[in-house]
Amino acid sequence: MNIEYTIIKNDKDSEPRFSRDQIADFLYDHLDQYGDEREAILKCIAYAYGDKQGQGGFILVAHDKDEILGVVIINNTNMGGYIPEHILVYIAVHEKTRGQGVGKSLMKRIIEETEGDIALHVEPENPAKFLYEKFGFTNKYLEMRLKKSDQ
Repeated sequence: MNIEYTIIKNDKDSEPRFSRDQIADFLYDHLDQYGDEREAILKCIAYAYGDKQGQGGFILVAHDKDEILGVVIINNTNMGGYIPEHILVYIAVHEKTRGQGVGKSLMKRIIEETEGDIALHVEPENPAKFLYEKFGFTNKYLEMRLKKSDQ
């Protein structure tokens, strides 16, 4: 297997190797129980591509030719100094390449590609938590959310 890495910063200037739908389908299929609905993933992709004013980020795709083996989506917060400048929203690796260093390579590359701090959310039982901790991610805060739609 010959794994390549492609960074996509937007899809307006040229036709990217992987479409929004291909990326969304991969994430939907490989995030397992930690994933979101496809519609939410597509919104995240649109944000990373900067579809609206003030949005931005990038997508990193690990692939062997045209087969996606891993994806990371980084959204920029534009709030450096008091909130991390970037949020790692999604990271997934194809089940056939898990344990082969693809996730580790994706993490190294996004850390190199970003300037400033990176935040991410991970459920306590998610095995990826150990990978994040190896890269220096810590849990300083307890996240709390108010879901007004549930009231």
